[in-house]
Amino acid sequence: MNKRQQLKFCDWTLLFLMIVTLASSIQLEVSDSRSTTFICLHAIIASVFIGFVVYHIILHFGSNRWFFKFSKLKSSVTRLLWWITTITIISAIVAFIHWITTFTHSPIGGVHGKIGFLMILFAIIHTIKRAAFFKR
Repeated sequence: MNKRQQLKFCDWTLLFLMIVTLASSIQLEVSDSRSTTFICLHAIIASVFIGFVVYHIILHFGSNRWFFKFSKLKSSVTRLLWWITTITIISAIVAFIHWITTFTHSPIGGVHGKIGFLMILFAIIHTIKRAAFFKR
């Protein structure tokens, strides 16, 4: 598979995973994060989603020092998406560690949820700005 085909596969997979991640996030919000099964499913789905996000970034920037290339981006939406995604990942790790040790929903989990919804919103905007790629 060439780079363009890899990117197309990655982007379509990201679109699907973004929808599934959003659905699992809404499920957690509606159920007040009371179901262990739904929390575990969300953690798995969101982790796969983030894995594909990293793959998407590597396809665009290469595997060398891509972490530092975001400050030079022209698109403010993409730059903001990067920072919100980073904060979402950090808050997810903290919330998951808390949840694993107590099996209770915490304020950090609630904050993570709100930041995650913001991340999905910016991901949707990022995707819409590049809708032509999906139409080809």
